[in-house]
Amino acid sequence: MEYLRIEDLHVTVENKEILKGVNLVINEGEVVALFGPNGHGKSTLFLTIMGHPNYTITQGKIYFKGIDITKMSTNERSKLGLFLGMQTPVEVPGVVNSDFLRAAVNARRDKPISTYEFYKRLDAAVKEVKMSFDLATRGLNEGFSGGEKKRNEILQMVLLDPEFIMLDEIDSGLDIDAITIIADCIHRQAEKGKTLFVISHYARLFDQIKPTRAVVMIDGRIVLDGGEELVTKIDNEGYEFLSTDYGIDIEKNGEDAPMNTVSIGACAVKENAGE
Repeated sequence: MEYLRIEDLHVTVENKEILKGVNLVINEGEVVALFGPNGHGKSTLFLTIMGHPNYTITQGKIYFKGIDITKMSTNERSKLGLFLGMQTPVEVPGVVNSDFLRAAVNARRDKPISTYEFYKRLDAAVKEVKMSFDLATRGLNEGFSGGEKKRNEILQMVLLDPEFIMLDEIDSGLDIDAITIIADCIHRQAEKGKTLFVISHYARLFDQIKPTRAVVMIDGRIVLDGGEELVTKIDNEGYEFLSTDYGIDIEKNGEDAPMNTVSIGACAVKENAGE
């Protein structure tokens, strides 16, 4: 079943066009890897799908489960089953993490969850993510390390149990053990039939979650759509093959690094406002 359809999507940020005609279809149950050098619009795409108010759609449509969500609020999209794990989660002093999580759970329910049931689910989710329960009772991301913030995003994912999960570099800054824990949580979501759309610059995550499909974004457009073999090709060759095989030029200011040592493709691509 078709889950997400994006048609000719153009998006501006502070009057600068970042997405320049994105066309993409993602089907139910797929695990899709989104590739592309830094600064070419990947994060902008995720934030636009989620309805961030600073990202202005000037042309095109976004459909989720056949529903036009182009003008829906972020809250409405969340209730439909969309979820975004942030690349840089913010700290919110004064808001207790567990209170925030409970409010998020209740926002998707007709009847508020009982205190007993919520903490039962929270305890199970904390154990799955292998984080300290103490973090759930502190200020939202306040004083959290980078890794703890990323685990807290995954904790939200587990508790909310969304249908369509977007993860924006959820593994960046994590050590090997933490990546494995997060990858296991993501893999369990895939086993439950959830649809996943994932950005990462690191091979280790994709080695563990096994994308069924890969798409490449360059200069605000999807330029290549392929199977899992595309992950291996980018791992081995970086993004150089886009120029040699497809005539697609990528503005760069350095050499590509192998995915397994540093990142997928080029981390040294000149950045613009798209990321």
